[in-house]
Amino acid sequence: MSKVIPIASLRTESGSSEFEGRFFGSDVCFILIDSEARSGPALHKHPYSETFVVLEGTALFQIGDDEVRASGGSVVVVPPGVPHRFENVGPGRLLQIDIHGSDRFRTEWLD
Repeated sequence: MSKVIPIASLRTESGSSEFEGRFFGSDVCFILIDSEARSGPALHKHPYSETFVVLEGTALFQIGDDEVRASGGSVVVVPPGVPHRFENVGPGRLLQIDIHGSDRFRTEWLD
């Protein structure tokens, strides 16, 4: 059965929005990131891949031992089990969609 979910109903205190697929009959989760400069999550990893679709702004990703800079119009893929983090390196907002290859968020925080 099709569902329409208002993004506003997914909003968190941080200003981003989180969709956990298992609650909506979907096989994926995603986070809609809308962040200020110099913000981003701590180092973490997942038992599944994570795909980042950068819509606007610039993010600096740490993926394992590598650093990757991605701007609007880019896609970044992190394989399962690889520690990663990102930071909005500004100067403006970072808008991106973080797609988790799972119907529920499973995150191991490393910092």
